[in-house]
Amino acid sequence: MRTQFKIQAEYIELSKLLKATGLCATGGTAKILIAEGRVTVDGEVELRRQCKIRKGQVVALEGHSVEVN
Repeated sequence: MRTQFKIQAEYIELSKLLKATGLCATGGTAKILIAEGRVTVDGEVELRRQCKIRKGQVVALEGHSVEVN
């Protein structure tokens, strides 16, 4: 399932995006999932929780994906 998420700034940090979209209930959960290598950005595993996600990128976690606009 793919959803859309609109950002107002130039970027959003990966862990904050996961929390804001509801893919993770807390920032701590996001941190753990990222560290375990379960999150991808544009099809590549991303291990940095503060990775800057910009418009046009797609973040995926366990069958759910978010396209950032």
